[in-house]
Amino acid sequence: MEATKLLRKYNIAAPRYTSYPTVPYWDNENFAAAHWKNKLVAAYKEHHNEGISLYIHLPFCESLCTYCGCNTRITKNHGVELPYIDALLKEWEMYCALLGEQPKIKEIHLGGGTPTFFSAANLKALLETIAGGSQFDEDAACSFEGHPDNTTAEHLKTLRELGFRRLSLGIQDFDPKVQFMINRYQTPEQVNNISKLARELGYQSINFDLIYGLPGQNITGLTETIEETIAIKPDRIAFYSYAHVPWIKAGQRHFTESDIPQGDEKFALYQKGRAMLVAAGYEEIGMDHFALKTDSLYIASEQRKLHRNFMGYTDHHTPILLGLGVSAISDCGTAFAQNAKTVEEYKSFILSEDLAVQKGHLLTKEDLYIRKHILNLMCQNSTCFTEGISQEVIERLQPMISDSLVEIINKEGVKILPAGKSFLRNVCMAFDERLWQKQPQKQLFSASI
Repeated sequence: MEATKLLRKYNIAAPRYTSYPTVPYWDNENFAAAHWKNKLVAAYKEHHNEGISLYIHLPFCESLCTYCGCNTRITKNHGVELPYIDALLKEWEMYCALLGEQPKIKEIHLGGGTPTFFSAANLKALLETIAGGSQFDEDAACSFEGHPDNTTAEHLKTLRELGFRRLSLGIQDFDPKVQFMINRYQTPEQVNNISKLARELGYQSINFDLIYGLPGQNITGLTETIEETIAIKPDRIAFYSYAHVPWIKAGQRHFTESDIPQGDEKFALYQKGRAMLVAAGYEEIGMDHFALKTDSLYIASEQRKLHRNFMGYTDHHTPILLGLGVSAISDCGTAFAQNAKTVEEYKSFILSEDLAVQKGHLLTKEDLYIRKHILNLMCQNSTCFTEGISQEVIERLQPMISDSLVEIINKEGVKILPAGKSFLRNVCMAFDERLWQKQPQKQLFSASI
């Protein structure tokens, strides 16, 4: 079938599968913070030698990017930095007390919001305390997200001295018309200068986030954006579909559906961008991600060590991920937990000497089984069922089998075919028993393409 017809056929609302079950299907009614603590302690006793991954959510931004779906707090008052850092450190202390020691950190990521909203000095104080007053280990994967408009040389130098070697820059689009629509501004010159300095300082992997389907976007502008990107040559590129969810993020009501590329117009943006990245030597990794063959993400993919969690794709895998900060999500393998979603609620929990956990999910045996196979599909493009694939799943996959997107091998294995890489979310949906058991009455997820 022609590529555009396939995109049209499978462009349905679908989860991004950073977890299974997905957040809307968590069983919050049967969850309590005490359950999370017990599950975490048990998992840490079993896996403490393997270290943990740590995600720190830094929610503040000076201005609202109207496309954004992240949990943010808009302010120009930088007096919010130190009180928030104090709360983060207190939360970290509570986790260390719960685990009986300061866990070894094998991976750390600063996300937002805008982590570079915080001064370099304040980030240094936060990270040195968490690391125990020393640099992170050289083999630890340390990364942070930066806005090109406020990521300074001091940020880059300070974080590199602490052991950070990975930088992710939110570009989205270089077209001035699109930047006006989404209220996010940076020039190719700014981004090139930051990337050049980061490489001079020893950063080993630079990622650019690009988005297709933004308001005001067209083929000409996207082509120029990707040409500018290829010229700078980041090691990784995340090429995302714009998720239009105005019922969740009010900022997206600043423009209307008539401003957003729809249907075939959006598919053309995706096809053009993907083709340009592949032609420039970027290999498609998992869903939405591209990497040069020299990058650790590509190497992990080739070695079948690629992993996916609430931070996205990573070349590191630890059994435990702790999330600090407002709305941050934690995962200990058998349970998920999410912190309170507003800064005020989060601080209130911390000041009351309790973890800020507000919701979560205890994974059942079936959840763990399905989660393993969805992870395999998202990271390795294949999975094998020792007990065979259920007839229900085969029936759900049948249209994609007929369209040569997937194949079933000996009734036990599922393999994503080359044409199916664009439809990973759709393939995973076939295995999502919680979604099939309780079809949503309203739209919960963005469109898959």
